[in-house]
Amino acid sequence: MAVQQEQIFVEKVGVAFEQLTLPRMAGRIFGWLLISESPLVSMGELVEALQASKSSISSMLRLLIQIELVELVSLPGERRDYYRIRSDAWVNSLKERLRQAQAFRQLAEEGLSVLEGASGERRQRLEEMRSIYAFLECEIPGLMDRWIDERKNRTP
Repeated sequence: MAVQQEQIFVEKVGVAFEQLTLPRMAGRIFGWLLISESPLVSMGELVEALQASKSSISSMLRLLIQIELVELVSLPGERRDYYRIRSDAWVNSLKERLRQAQAFRQLAEEGLSVLEGASGERRQRLEEMRSIYAFLECEIPGLMDRWIDERKNRTP
């Protein structure tokens, strides 16, 4: 069972995930994987550490795997599966932000199309929305590339 400070941290990660519209339990799992003693954590260890049901953890692990933050690891000769944070989790998170930026830019463009010929004041909010998301679309790929380069150049 996690000590109180660990539980508080895990809960804070859960709340942060919830603020990103992801389930709190997914955030709790991710939080535990961030601070667990071993980088590989079994289902049983997650159930014990988080004091949650196996079915709840299982469904949230599937979500975390789907959004490419966590991966399943099978070890030769072991019957249990383990989970860990993917080495590219942070880049995958940025890729998701890029997809969101693209979607919101496209929505702004659609709205501008709907308001074609309308007053500038009426279109201003959509133009600002389109501008910020177009900016992010251009900048996020460069940030990802810089991060990947920086990571490669780090000493272990």
